[in-house]
Amino acid sequence: MEPILNIEHLTKVYPDGTVALSNISFEVHPGEFVVVIGSSGAGKSTLLRCINLLVQPTEGNVTFKGKKVNRSKSKQVKHIRREIGMVFQNFNLIDRLSVLNNVLHGRLGYTNTIKGSLGIFNKKDIAEAESILERVGLKQQKYKRADELSGGQMQRVGISRALAQKPRLILADEPIASLDPASSKNIMDHIYNICKEDQLTAIVNLHQVDVALKYATRIIGMQHGRIIFDGQPSQLSDKVIDEIYDTKKPPLVNAQ
Repeated sequence: MEPILNIEHLTKVYPDGTVALSNISFEVHPGEFVVVIGSSGAGKSTLLRCINLLVQPTEGNVTFKGKKVNRSKSKQVKHIRREIGMVFQNFNLIDRLSVLNNVLHGRLGYTNTIKGSLGIFNKKDIAEAESILERVGLKQQKYKRADELSGGQMQRVGISRALAQKPRLILADEPIASLDPASSKNIMDHIYNICKEDQLTAIVNLHQVDVALKYATRIIGMQHGRIIFDGQPSQLSDKVIDEIYDTKKPPLVNAQ
């Protein structure tokens, strides 16, 4: 089976000289539920943002469904991003808009620019957005403002917005970092079950090793911009966990 995503020698150096990613290479195959673990500053968020080009890599290539994302022109990137849904740690909702309108923002990549800016969507998009909200238990909240919701509800809206894109790949950046244990389980259940039911591929960044072990089909461990573990959850020993979370080693800096 051909990989849906191929990362080749990916490096990201920020203007201050910090090397967030250093020569990272790996493949992701359709249907995998990959969890990336590591301490803050390990490069997990930068990795996801390089995949959908929210951050431009310094070197290397990101290939999604056979297309080199970081070598594509802006119009091509827009089309590629349609199939890569992003779930953010801080939800990234528009507080003043309704739950339904926030979900419909997932259709902006398919919508006429003027209509999208005016919040005008067709009946089919609205019906599908409502169906997605029903899936995550929020259909009754569809007319509420986003800022009236709890954190767990906001993240379910974030998941729904990503699903409205009809993606093939879901990227979730610390989706449970700011949630209580009950809400965290609810969110992870939704992400995992939806990906399984819809045959979606997922890459999820997490701090919590126990959560990673519960949901992942594969775990990638990062430390200071490098991958130091890539394997099945059963292969993640206590020794490897200690190595992944060892903060004594200094981060990489640009030698120039």
